[in-house]
Amino acid sequence: MIEFRNVSKYYHTQRGRKTIVDRLNLTIPAGARVGILGRNGAGKSTLLGMIAGTVKANEGEILRHGSISWPMGFKGSFHKDLTGAQNVRFVARIYGVDTDELVSYVENFAELGEFMNMPLRSYSSGMKARLAFGMSMGISFDFYLVDEITAVGDTAFKKKSLHMFKNRLSNAGVLMVSHSVNTIRAYCTSGLVIENGAARWFSDIGQAVDFHRSNMGG
Repeated sequence: MIEFRNVSKYYHTQRGRKTIVDRLNLTIPAGARVGILGRNGAGKSTLLGMIAGTVKANEGEILRHGSISWPMGFKGSFHKDLTGAQNVRFVARIYGVDTDELVSYVENFAELGEFMNMPLRSYSSGMKARLAFGMSMGISFDFYLVDEITAVGDTAFKKKSLHMFKNRLSNAGVLMVSHSVNTIRAYCTSGLVIENGAARWFSDIGQAVDFHRSNMGG
């Protein structure tokens, strides 16, 4: 379960204050599959960052009852001078999981071969994404955060990645940001629509999509 208690988030810009949410009170139940919808710049990724703990609210608090993943596929925290295996071990220690088991899982899942023992600076962007996706799937969370789900690699690897992700969701919730309404519908059953500093909850994803489309002028 994730609780928002009088949460406000805003930025000061040259055009004035930009409000993402204003005094938001909301409880997201355990196991919920939530699609986060809104126009470009509405603050969808910011809200996801607040839930992850990487973005601070200006006011209020967010209570997290259970484990929350980092945004799935995120690779910005990798250290380019460490090897793939060393980066995985670092993450394993942070989240308190067995380092050898996680390295073994990611090595098998990401199919990086000898590159697991090479520095990240030698990786292509696709290889980094595969490493990040493997780490995301290698740790069980109560909620997975997804900012534009991307399965990289060839067709077989993409199929394996999405199959594993769906398997993880059989015992976990998800909060997903995506520009694809079809993707949101495929993975989510409820929705949160952000518009002009307000966040509106819908228990039915179809209603959330319809409301979002009406905001966008149809």
